[in-house]
Amino acid sequence: MNVTLLAIAGGVIILGLGAYAGYLLLQVKKQTELQKQHQALAIEKRNANIYENVNTLCLAGIQGQCDLSELSIRIYYIMDNVQGDERVDFDAEYPATSELFHIVENMARGEDRQALEKKERMEQNLARHKAETRLNDTIIEELKVLQKKVQPLNNQINIQMI
Repeated sequence: MNVTLLAIAGGVIILGLGAYAGYLLLQVKKQTELQKQHQALAIEKRNANIYENVNTLCLAGIQGQCDLSELSIRIYYIMDNVQGDERVDFDAEYPATSELFHIVENMARGEDRQALEKKERMEQNLARHKAETRLNDTIIEELKVLQKKVQPLNNQINIQMI
């Protein structure tokens, strides 16, 4: 009788521990799903912020308020930070802007540009100007396409902790 009683008590304890372990596993699963949802929302919010900036840059480029070389550098680097499914292969989708970026990305800018010798600075200016002139119309069209692409995605999302 004592053995039967001990076996029943042991079985009840094991059953209780199993139920508790199942409950803990369910809680971990819920927490993991919640973390994935928060991560997806954070990525979506970050992308929306990026698209807002790209939209502004596209508008400045279309209206001629910014040098196309500087614009191509900024847009290329900003769009490289897009995450998730909206990630863009910029070289394939916007070849002219990408080409100008690859031409001017290693050229000196700002204080580094002022430190260059006059001849070297003029050579860089000439190369930059030739590339901008040659690619101007195509880049403007690409900027219009990019602006239309990012505009509907530019939805600010308010994230609240649950």
